[in-house]
Order: sequence, then C-alpha cells, then structure tokens
Amino acid sequence: MLKKLTLLLVIIGLAFSCKKETPSIENTEKTTTIDTLKTYYTQYVNPFIGTSKMGHVFPGATAPFGMVQLSPQTNFEVMFEDGKYNTETYAYCAGYQHKDSTIIGFAHTNFSGTGHSDLGDLLVMPTTGNLVLDPLETKEGEKGFYSTFLHSSEEASPGYYKVDLDSYGIQAEMTASERVGFHQYTFPKSNDAHIVLDLVYNVYHHDNKNVWTFIRVENDSMITGYRQTKGWARDKKVFFAMQFSKPFKSYGHRKYDQVLYDGFYRKFNQSENFPEMAGKDIRAYFNFDTEAGEKIQLKMALSNVSSAGALKNLEAEIPHWDFNKTYEETSDKWNDELSKIEVETLSEEQKTTFYTALYHTNLSPIIYEDVDGQYRGLDQNIHTSEDFTNYTIFSLWDTYRALHPLFNITQPQRNNDMIKSMLAHHDQSVHSMLPIWSHYANENWCMTGYHATSVIADAMVKNVGDFDRKHALQASINTANVDYFDGIGYYKEYQYIPEDKNGASVSKTLEYAYDDWCIAQMANTIGDTSVETEFLKRSEYYNNVFDKSIGFMRPKLADGSFKKEFDPLDTHGQGFIEGNAWNYGLYVPQNIPNMIQLMGGNERFTQHLDSLFTMELDDKYIEKNEDITRDGLIGNYVHGNEPSHHVPYLYNWAGHPEKTQARVRMIMDTMYGPTVEGLCGNDDAGQMSAWYVFSSLGFYPVTPGSPNYALGSPLVKEAKLHLDNGKTLTIKAENQSVENVYVKRVTLNGKELGNNTITHKEIMGGGELIFEMSNSYE
Repeated sequence: MLKKLTLLLVIIGLAFSCKKETPSIENTEKTTTIDTLKTYYTQYVNPFIGTSKMGHVFPGATAPFGMVQLSPQTNFEVMFEDGKYNTETYAYCAGYQHKDSTIIGFAHTNFSGTGHSDLGDLLVMPTTGNLVLDPLETKEGEKGFYSTFLHSSEEASPGYYKVDLDSYGIQAEMTASERVGFHQYTFPKSNDAHIVLDLVYNVYHHDNKNVWTFIRVENDSMITGYRQTKGWARDKKVFFAMQFSKPFKSYGHRKYDQVLYDGFYRKFNQSENFPEMAGKDIRAYFNFDTEAGEKIQLKMALSNVSSAGALKNLEAEIPHWDFNKTYEETSDKWNDELSKIEVETLSEEQKTTFYTALYHTNLSPIIYEDVDGQYRGLDQNIHTSEDFTNYTIFSLWDTYRALHPLFNITQPQRNNDMIKSMLAHHDQSVHSMLPIWSHYANENWCMTGYHATSVIADAMVKNVGDFDRKHALQASINTANVDYFDGIGYYKEYQYIPEDKNGASVSKTLEYAYDDWCIAQMANTIGDTSVETEFLKRSEYYNNVFDKSIGFMRPKLADGSFKKEFDPLDTHGQGFIEGNAWNYGLYVPQNIPNMIQLMGGNERFTQHLDSLFTMELDDKYIEKNEDITRDGLIGNYVHGNEPSHHVPYLYNWAGHPEKTQARVRMIMDTMYGPTVEGLCGNDDAGQMSAWYVFSSLGFYPVTPGSPNYALGSPLVKEAKLHLDNGKTLTIKAENQSVENVYVKRVTLNGKELGNNTITHKEIMGGGELIFEMSNSYE
C-alpha cells in the first residue's frame, strides 16, 4: 500500500517525505492516506552520531524526555583500580562506545552526553547454552555472557534499537514508552535459553556502589523489586516490575557479596526457584525452552516510588504485547517533537546533523514521577505533583547556556514544569538550595555556580510559564547565600573568591557574578528594587579578579595580591575549571561591553579573539584535563566544552559581526557531522546539540536572563518554527551556499534588524525572518 501511495503522489506531483524504512518487525507499515499525509522527521535522525570517543551519547530506545533509556552496554570498566581512579571508565559514561564489538546487555537508565556518570540500572541479557552469570570473564577465565556483534546488524531510530547477538544467534529489539522498556528477543531453537537480570552492573561501578537489591518472583512471568545504589547520587532507588510474554520454566540467582548473617533464611535453598532474592550484589536468571524463530518479549517498568508504582506504570503505558504498537506510538511522539522545527538545508548530511541535534535536545531532563504523579523527592519522601510534571537530570552548568533557552521557544510548558521541579527541589532541600547538578532525587553538587537562577531568570524575562515568581526569587536568594557552599561565604566577604581559600576561584567568581545578575533581573521583573540593587552590585565582582597589568582574569589571594605563579594558557591549577584564562576569562555575559573595555577596547579584544582561534596550544596545557581534547579544539578555543560556547558571538559586541558569522559557520562545519564522531565533545545533556540548533537557525542566547539573542550566520536554507502560541516564524537565508557565510542584511517582517540582535518577543511574534547571504562582507 505504501509503495502504491508513494507512486501515486509522485504522479500527482505532491511532495512526500516517507518514513525511514521500519526495522524488521512484523506488520510495521503505517496506515497512510492522502488526508493524513505528513513528513516523518524521524527518518533524518541517526542516534549513532556522537557514540564514538567523547560524545558520550547512547543509541538506544527512549521516548521524548522518557524515564526509560533502554540502550546497549558494550563494555564494563570499574571506576577504581588499586584504589585509584581508572581513566578507562570515562569512555563509558553512556555505557556504549562505537569502537567496541561486544554487548554485555541492555540497561534501562543512561545519561546522554555527560562528563561524569551513574545509572546503567537493570541490565538484561538474553543467552543460550550453558548458563554463565559473569559479564566479561568467569573466575575460571572463560568467556562471560557477553555477545559479539557487528555494527552492520545494528539499527537505531527514535524509539527503536535492534542488533544481532552473534554469540547466541539472537536478534534483540528494543522500544520504550516514557516509563516502560519493551524488549523483543528472537531466539534459535534451544532447551537452554536464558534471560539474565544483572543487578550488579552499574555505569561507574565500584565495590561499594550497590547498597541493596531485592527481587520478588510474583508468578511464572512477573518479577518485581528494587535496587539502591550509592554513587554520584549517594542514595538512588530504582523500583521495577518485569514481565515476560512467556512463563519461564525455572529461575535462580547468585549472590556476589559475602553473607555474614542471613537469619532463618538459611532454612532454604535460596539460589534456585526460591521466590525471594535479597542481597548487595545479585544476578538473577530465568530459563526457557525456545523454538527456532520464537520471540520472547519482556517489559520492564520503572518507578522511583515503589514496585507497586512500577506495576501501575506498566499497566497504564503498555498493557499489551504488541511491540510494534508501542514503537509506532513512540515514533509518532518523536515526530511531533521534531516537527516543531522544519528545516531545508544545503545537503542531506546537514539535515541529518540538525535533526539528530534536535533529537539530542529532547532526551533530558527526564520525567521523574509515576503515572499518578507520585515521585521521590530530594528529602527521600514521597510527594505528589499537583500542577506540574516532575523532572530530573539537571546538568545546569551545561544546559542553562542554550538548552533551557531553546526550551523557552520549543518546549515552554515542559520548561515551566522543569522550573517547578527545581522549586520543589529547593523546598525539599535541607540547605534551602535550588539544584546545582541533580538527578534521581539526589543532589550531586557537580560543577560550579548556581545556574538554576539563570534558567528561572530567562523564563521570567521572556514571560514563560506560570510558576510562582516571588517564590522563585526567594529560592534564588536563599541559594546565593548558603555561605558554606563552594566559596560563597568568601565571595560575599572578599567580593571575589580567594584562590588560597577555595580552588577554581576565578571560574566561581565569574559564574556567581553572572548568576547574581540573573537574580537582579528576576527582582526587576517583579519590582523588588532593593534585591535588584543588592545583586547588581554583586554581579560586578568579576572586576576584582581582572589583572589590568597582564590583561587577563587571574586568581587573587586572600591578602589582595594576585597569584604569582600564573600561566594564562594552563588549564590546571590556575583558578579555572575546564578552561584557562584565555578562554574562560571571556565569561562576563552580563556586561560584555565593560569586559571589552577592561581588555583594551574593541580592536584589542578582537585581536584576542583572533589569536584564541588561531594560536597553537601545547599538549602540556590540557593533558591533565579529560574534558578537553584535540577533537574539540580550534586553536585555544574549546568548542568541546561549554564555557566557550558564547565566545564566537562576542565579535558582535566588538564591531566585527562578520567574524562571528565566519567563525560560527566554520564551527558548525568542522565540529559537528553525520557520523559516529559527529560530536566534538560531551553532548552534556543536550547543550552541545542546542548550540548547533540555535546557530543553524541564525541566532544564539549569549546571555540567558536577557530577552535578546545574538545574530550569527544561519546554516539552513529555510526553517519554520511552529510555536506553542500558534504562530510560525519562517527563517529564510537568501542566496545560501557553502561560500556565502556573511550576512548583508537581516529583516523581520520587512523591517531591518539592528545591533545584531533579535528579541524573544520578536521570535514569538512569528512572521518572516530573512537573512541576505553573501560571500563577502561589506
């Protein structure tokens, strides 16, 4: 039917973009009619982009912002060896590396693109033959339960993943709803087929990470339980309900921890066919007889509340055994999200890169509540969301820059819910703080600044959401005054952070000053002039770490002197985190004109930027920094790490917008692409991809908390932004080509835009934004 319809559409001259061929599932054709014709943007997404080297993204199946991220884990590296951090574990932040040829199973929780990690919960692996319960190697030195695979047998699209497990002749397929992972395994004929549930495995595993595991065998096809871990999240609980489409013939488990006392459970042979399993480290197994080509399906529902909650989620989201139905529903959800921005590009490769970037921006934060609204809060108590959906995974040091500003355009209701989730976090915090870097009902305190204030301020000045503005301002003030958090007390006392009191002092001083400016913007929107005045003063503290004698931001000591042993090129031990004075020192987004004057004025500043992009940086300056690699470097500009993301746009303020235009296009062409190495650094929960989405459209939020966006050079030929308010903004790049990277003129609805900016109100007003492109700048 689909082929006939396509032929018909060609004959009548209609434009038709067909869906990427659906993977090998029975009865997968979509019922399509001319009346319901639509473009399937999922065909342009390649989830394997960024799965090599530093991208740290996963290729598996998930729904938009879904709690379940069901993805293959290709190897296992312990976090510590001989008491020291094992650097090899860093490659497996998402559990998957494209260079590998083995799969050890499919886990249901994964981070996308982070530079530190956790999760990897509830690993499932189908096998045949002798039962093996060790993933890589047994204690006898024999092969573990892993399987080899070929990338040629892998398929992935939004909401779907497939691979052939060559060691067992099993085809594995995955799809997912928001809270349920759906597996489909096609087995060979076997009297020894097994499905292993590995509850030892974790991403970033260490010997003490598992606190407790509990499993109940409810009947011959339903298992419930939970696992508690202590890792990046120091008290994380994941509850589950796992259901098989076919009864298992027998089951059992093995404990890998030493049992010192087991009470009167010693009466039983607990290892085989005993319906309770409890311990620190457990691997369970379920045995089947299978016919050739027989499919065994498995549904794994998650909850952060209880196994009863997981059962409710299972019944509500996937009460059936129709794998293709779930895949189609999730694919449609992805298409709805991706269709919010329609683009035409110079090449199909660019379109793939764009829509995969847009896909990556919709992976997190994730929904973190059951279908009835119950969720585990930061206080470890159970709460019910009443007027919002609760979210988690707030990588705010990264995502405040472009991801949350993008949500204010593409996902305003979700961003509203995310802010309400942050406020709930504050209310449940014994510190009375907004999240810093939080996930799974835990604060992990990673990175610097208190950038939830930026997310909130950006929404307030753009009039996004119905969250309580006064409450948000007070929560931000509370956060900015927790003196024992990461040098805030020193920052308030000295009006900078002394390097001899608290490390990474320059980065923290700069970031706190920006966040304080954001608080001032919040106060301004609700008319609180006293708070606005107080925090505007604090926002100027960046001046106190600028050394005019050398023209760089520089760490200062408690006695008021600058640190003597100082190298502005070094990324280690010089007062900056994941950067140096040359690049991170350009972080004053709240007052760029003053920063330019501090550094000598427009031309001197322009020379600094030119040198930044063209200078050579010796390996010795980055060798101690695992987040900065050659893959993401252009001279000393680090696109592979977030603190530099606004830098190419700074030329606009120095009177050289043509240099912004050239640099931005060059970065899009060289730092992104449609291959497994198409991300030049950690995607960092969508921030790296959000930069690309914004820049492709021709503008970027250099200063979140301001209603203005800086103009650049669009990569698209045309784009349509379908906005929540029912309006459409059409972006056209006239005379677009590879060579035409310069912008002669920009008009919005026929009126020329000045100052190289466009406002949020202008974007949301819709209409037609036209860039006139040229191969030279006049």
